[in-house]
Amino acid sequence: MEIGNFFKLLRKYRIILVLIPLITVIGAFFLVKNLPDSYVSHAQIATGIVDASRHLLDKDDNINAQQAQVYREFSNLMAIMKLKKLINQVSYQLIIHDLSSRTPFRKYSKDLAELHPYQIERALAIYKTKLQHFEPLSRSNPEEDRLNNTLISMQYDEASILKNLLIYRDDDSDFISISFESENPELSAFIVNTLCKEFISYYTQSVRQNESTAVNFLSKLLDEKREALNKKTEELQQYKIQNGVLSLDEQSKAIYAQILTYNDRKQQTEKDIISNEGAINSIDAKFKPGDRKYLEAAMTKYNEVILSTQDQLHVLQDKYVRSGFDPRYKASIDSAQNVLAGQVNQTSDKYITNPLTAKDELVHQKLGLEISRDLAKYSVKSIDRELANLNSKFSRLVPFDATVKTYNFAIDIASKEYLEVLNKYNETNLKSNFSIKLLQVEVATPDKAQPSKKIFLVAFCAIISIAGCLLVLFVLFYLDKSVRTPVDLVNKTQLPLIGYLNRIDGTDLDLKKLWDVEHRDKMKLFKEQLRSIRFEIDQELQGEKVLAITSIDSAEGKTLLAISLAYSYSMINKKVLLIDGNFNNPTISKTISPNTYVENFFKNAPSASLDVNSGTTTVLGNRGEDITLLEIGDETFVNSQMDNLRSKYDIIIIDTPPLNSLNKSKEWILFANKALVVFESGKKLAGQQMPYVSYLRGLKTKFAGWVLNKANLDQNEANAN
Repeated sequence: MEIGNFFKLLRKYRIILVLIPLITVIGAFFLVKNLPDSYVSHAQIATGIVDASRHLLDKDDNINAQQAQVYREFSNLMAIMKLKKLINQVSYQLIIHDLSSRTPFRKYSKDLAELHPYQIERALAIYKTKLQHFEPLSRSNPEEDRLNNTLISMQYDEASILKNLLIYRDDDSDFISISFESENPELSAFIVNTLCKEFISYYTQSVRQNESTAVNFLSKLLDEKREALNKKTEELQQYKIQNGVLSLDEQSKAIYAQILTYNDRKQQTEKDIISNEGAINSIDAKFKPGDRKYLEAAMTKYNEVILSTQDQLHVLQDKYVRSGFDPRYKASIDSAQNVLAGQVNQTSDKYITNPLTAKDELVHQKLGLEISRDLAKYSVKSIDRELANLNSKFSRLVPFDATVKTYNFAIDIASKEYLEVLNKYNETNLKSNFSIKLLQVEVATPDKAQPSKKIFLVAFCAIISIAGCLLVLFVLFYLDKSVRTPVDLVNKTQLPLIGYLNRIDGTDLDLKKLWDVEHRDKMKLFKEQLRSIRFEIDQELQGEKVLAITSIDSAEGKTLLAISLAYSYSMINKKVLLIDGNFNNPTISKTISPNTYVENFFKNAPSASLDVNSGTTTVLGNRGEDITLLEIGDETFVNSQMDNLRSKYDIIIIDTPPLNSLNKSKEWILFANKALVVFESGKKLAGQQMPYVSYLRGLKTKFAGWVLNKANLDQNEANAN
């Protein structure tokens, strides 16, 4: 329904919807018909960012390049091309060309045409200086500010160039495209080529400078790391020289091996001592005390010789142990042992033993075991001394080893730092020789004029004007809170509806002709709706007779409805009483000039009598005084009079004042059986009217319903409602 109302609004303003777009199209046509043709020049720059043929040295890294990184690099390049300093270079070259050429790209502006030749020469000098030094024009300098205004007047300034300049990446390719649109093909090509040239020059110089700075920094850092490494290496060498350290690992291994060897020899010697002691004790046990005395006495002089030889053998054994078991002493020890064995054998040959015993062999064995035992005991002492000496040497190597390891650790760190910086230096130095070089692979050339956009501009203006009108009408429709249909009235008040009356234009309504002859469709519709309202009122009254008709505001048509209903009831031979209860505006009383007035009837005056006739309407008027019903008579008397009227008439219709007259209408409704409220279509129902709606809700069953007056509904809508 809301959409239908909106379309009705569009239908109402259809002339505006046609007229405004038509005017807009005509105006747009005259505005665009003299527009100059437009020329677009196009150029391309190869960046080398995603071109594999230009990444032979770092091909693997380029393959694995992240898409986001590639996007950032292209965005950075396109942002550099739009830098103010680069656009300024293009602006300077454009104005220099126009000032020094006989065929300028554009016609001189007013500011430029007013310059004298010497002023032009001065301007050219300043523009060339700024171009050469890559400097902007200073707005604080009056002369340079005027030159900047000259650029603006010629549309060679930054804003004017960027407005028609298009820079973009061709899909996912390696190329950046630059396009410019202007009214001169030569101008478009010049701007594009100049911008490409300045951009490539600026970017190449910046990259070279950054690479040179990086290489110099890494070179200096590499020298520092090399010097630090050499210094730590020199400190380690000096420490080894000062402390006599050659190779701690080899020295410690050699000393540890000697310690193990001496420990093995010591264990073996201790085993020999124990075994020899046991053998000697076993031999001593076989001799009797007397035999032992004889034997020891007889062998005294031989033992002295043997002891002397043993001492010599001890000396050799000590030297052999001290030398770390040098084989040179082994021959001397073997020779001394042979001499000692001969001396022992000699004691046996002299028959020193008791001839009565056969134990000379045991004596010989004992002497040999004693010699071996003594040699072993002496060897243990020598071995212990050497072990103590070796352990002392090994202990002295521990602090040397800790210090050397500290030096080695520092050297290792310095070496890693040096190698890392060296690799970075080599990589940077290599990349600086093969860095990305921007190339202009497509040069901009003057091209033919672009297809005319005039028709599109005119069509666009037409579409915009139509859309604007629709938008304005939609906003008006959305903000419009007025009630236009019966459904709107019911939805906004949540109160029942009796019916509605359509709007009838023209002179005053003639009720007699309405019922006598057929009129046009609107008159016929009005009569049908009036009959419908009459029927609904009868259903609401259900045998009761008093109907009060009111409205929220004045001039909403309640008086017309009251008169029309009275006439309608008279047409069906009802005895009708029409009471003009509107003291503020007694329209009925002024029109009909009744015989009896409310002021007299409800005061019970002698002249207050009414004639009752079937098929006609009796009117009870008022004089229009500033008075209310209860000021005329009290409530009890008014009730008695109303009961008297009910007994005489079939239907009593009261035209009351509007609800905004406060209690005047409410006093009449107090004595009515039903209240009927007229609301004019097109009025708003919000804000200050809502208290009256709340009052009507409070009437409950006494409220018969709404009647929507002056509704603009056709026959189909009337049937639908």
